[in-house]
Amino acid sequence: MGVKQSATETITALVVDDEKPACDELVYLLKGFPGIQIVGVAYNGLEAVHLIEHTHPDMVFLDVQMPGLDGFGVIRMLEEKKIPLPKIVLATAYDQYAVEGFRIQALDYLLKPIQRERLALTLERARQALEGKGRGPESSPWPRPAVPRTKLLVKSGNRNFIVDARDMIYATIQDGVITVVTTQLEGQSNYRTIEELHSSLDPQVFWRVHRSYLVNINRIKEVIPWFKSTYLLRMDDKKQTEIPVSRSQTKQLRALLRL
Repeated sequence: MGVKQSATETITALVVDDEKPACDELVYLLKGFPGIQIVGVAYNGLEAVHLIEHTHPDMVFLDVQMPGLDGFGVIRMLEEKKIPLPKIVLATAYDQYAVEGFRIQALDYLLKPIQRERLALTLERARQALEGKGRGPESSPWPRPAVPRTKLLVKSGNRNFIVDARDMIYATIQDGVITVVTTQLEGQSNYRTIEELHSSLDPQVFWRVHRSYLVNINRIKEVIPWFKSTYLLRMDDKKQTEIPVSRSQTKQLRALLRL
């Protein structure tokens, strides 16, 4: 399937939901929009993986809670099988999956029952994302490093510790010094800039929320409304550190979490 070059081109979509009435309703809504082609319907996670692998849809409307292989399990299996990810739209009756949806960089997050007007916004977002861009990891907002670093050197108390990158909760820079806070310790990084540190890590996990802060998406505990429609991220470190989200990144946060 080629790259979308024109707004008049068809977007192919797959609907995944273990409840047939919900599937039928979403298919009915989608058929009311021009330029949308339903290439399949799956009623469980394994069937979804099979259809995605063989139909290569542009986008997938994916239910989160399903018996057996749930929505996030579908995404993990696709990644394990090295199948290029389509644009993922999470569709669920529950809002507690918003942060996880952000972590996987879902295109959108729809709460059931899905309204036609809200679905129209999702489809417009999908069309904009697909125009001039490929599908899968290469269309990520951040370039994926060839080999993301899994270990980091952290200097603390005149000692050099090697820590797992996934244990880094956040990093911040002040007066040219990068401080790294992990699940076990706090210390200084040997990187010179936040940009340099960020470029060495997995962009699916680490997010540059502010010019002075880099956070581990999996370590975000709470999203807190703040000054003039911006937000703070409360992290799950021992101090429950609150980190500001810059205005430019707030737009992405609001779009992905539907805040």
